Amino acid sequence: MSCVCFPLVTSMGAEAEEVQGIRMISEFDGSENEPKWFSVDDGVMGGLSKGGAELKDGSMVFSGKLSLENNGGFSSLRTGDRKYDFTGKSGFVLRVKGDGRTYKLRIETDARFNGSEIGYQADFETEAGKFVEVKVPFDTFKPGWRGRKLEGPPLDLSKVEEMGLVLADGKEGAFEIKVDWIGVE
Repeated sequence: MSCVCFPLVTSMGAEAEEVQGIRMISEFDGSENEPKWFSVDDGVMGGLSKGGAELKDGSMVFSGKLSLENNGGFSSLRTGDRKYDFTGKSGFVLRVKGDGRTYKLRIETDARFNGSEIGYQADFETEAGKFVEVKVPFDTFKPGWRGRKLEGPPLDLSKVEEMGLVLADGKEGAFEIKVDWIGVE
């Protein structure tokens, strides 16, 4: 696990900006109180994928190369030094410029399986070379643990401890997604 040395705005209090019903939680503006992002690739289990992120022109660019060698096949970014309460919200909204691949949003709560965190994930599509707004409803997030699908527990939106982006589409090769902002509605 390696630290990506830039912060992310994640205020959910009254001071968070709301635009057209979307509460902005991540605008990648370099604010000092933003949490750090960490990259976690399949190297944790012997894989060879490499990914990371950088701030570029007011956006976060997550890029790298996915490899299926050595039972690999994922690259991710995560942030875990904030607590979020998304109670009453319907889902995430992101403005992204992708490469046509399918990415996942990932969140964790205090839920555990075999003593480790359960990750709740949902897919979203990108369009190659075009900025689009993507909606990812919370009711599409499914629980899993280390690549294994779980039947539960249900997602508790009042106890979100981590957010992240994942690429695990089973396709080798270079990838890049530019994230302009992340909000909830």
